[in-house]
Amino acid sequence: MTHFNKLTPSHIAELKKLASEVITGSNIHEDYFHDELAGTPHPPEAVVRPRSTAEVSAVMKYAYNNNIPVTPRGQGTGLVGGSVSLYGGIMLDMTAMNKILEIDRENLTMTVEPGVLLMEIPPAIQSMGLFYPPDPGEKSASIGGNISTNAGGMRAVKYGVTRDYVRGLEVVLADGRVMELGGKIAKNSSGYNLLQLIVGSEGTLAVVTKAILKLIPLPPKSITLLVPFPSLAQAIGTVPAIVKSRTTPTAVEFMERAVILAAEEFLGRSFPDKSADAYLLLTFDGNSTEEIEKSYDEAARICLDNGALDVFISNTPERNEAIWKARGAFLEAIKSSTTEMDECDVVVPRKLIAEFITFSAALEERFGVRIRSFGHAGDGNLHIYILRDDLPREKWESTLQSVFDALYAKASSIGGEVSGEHGIGYVKRPFLKESRGSDQLELMAAVKQAFDPKGILNPGKVF
Repeated sequence: MTHFNKLTPSHIAELKKLASEVITGSNIHEDYFHDELAGTPHPPEAVVRPRSTAEVSAVMKYAYNNNIPVTPRGQGTGLVGGSVSLYGGIMLDMTAMNKILEIDRENLTMTVEPGVLLMEIPPAIQSMGLFYPPDPGEKSASIGGNISTNAGGMRAVKYGVTRDYVRGLEVVLADGRVMELGGKIAKNSSGYNLLQLIVGSEGTLAVVTKAILKLIPLPPKSITLLVPFPSLAQAIGTVPAIVKSRTTPTAVEFMERAVILAAEEFLGRSFPDKSADAYLLLTFDGNSTEEIEKSYDEAARICLDNGALDVFISNTPERNEAIWKARGAFLEAIKSSTTEMDECDVVVPRKLIAEFITFSAALEERFGVRIRSFGHAGDGNLHIYILRDDLPREKWESTLQSVFDALYAKASSIGGEVSGEHGIGYVKRPFLKESRGSDQLELMAAVKQAFDPKGILNPGKVF
């Protein structure tokens, strides 16, 4: 076990000299003990809420010199325990660094602090005709957290993920040094790409204190298709044909009737259609109605040729709101329907999505546990939730392990990966080891050693 020093009263006194806000003891809210995964609580010994890069640098330098672990944290919306203080120490709550620093229309970039929320970006740039495409489901997540996990979301099938929109970062290393990586330039072949090492590193390599994000012109037109199918297998089986066609959907989502009903109950409002067992949700955007019509006409034909029961065109604000409000509530709706849950967010080759979903559905009967799923069918990122309901604790834990073993083994056998967008944290570490093997984990450990020789940054995460 890694040895770190516990915080003493003198440590606390020094931290209060270095940072604007330091919270200790009973004043630390229990929300800091876990993320959305919940599970076993892991309280930090102190929560530091810096207001500037200089404060972050000073705190990191002090922690490094005194061998104190530091856990960076944003809004705490993660699902794998990535922002939990496994070893106590300092939790570095970055939410007070929440300013939009610049919007550069000429270079199509915006510069933000890590505590800016994803939901705050569209209102800041839409009136300028600008667009930030990454669209994770949790809109209250911070940009720092999105960068930490390389969050994807529903628009990834057309536009890519967070990694594709990070042009530059200001980071603080474990020993307190401040470093600028990348910038407003559009391309770069100048040595190793350290910038992209930070994206998706879950706070284990450096603390992000500023980000330069790429923007694109806002597509003026968009439309949504809601497509009911007799079965989930038919719905999912249609996706490869859509993706390889001449259409370019912005998003391709799949959902089951059971999840829709849960969302209806959770929100207290009706979904436009709930007669079918499964649905595809397709969105298209572009510069003109004619451009979009060509795409969705072909997509609709493909769906009907593959057994769709109908194709509903959602072209009113009211219907769009009903659909996307429900889609955004799926996770919370599932969570509210059970006593406890855990999630598998594997990513598999698109042509094998149907095979994997069929396999996961069969695990319900095999293990006697309720399983719900939805996800980004267009990029193969599937969200599969295992629900505890009334299972006794010991039975739940053994069943959960068995289901995860089966899911990850299946994903690996068809060329998939352990996580598509939620990261590894600490709960998925065993599965990453099985998936990547010892050679790759040794390389990751060497990278970690180069950035953080004492291992104080977010210890116990990823590998």
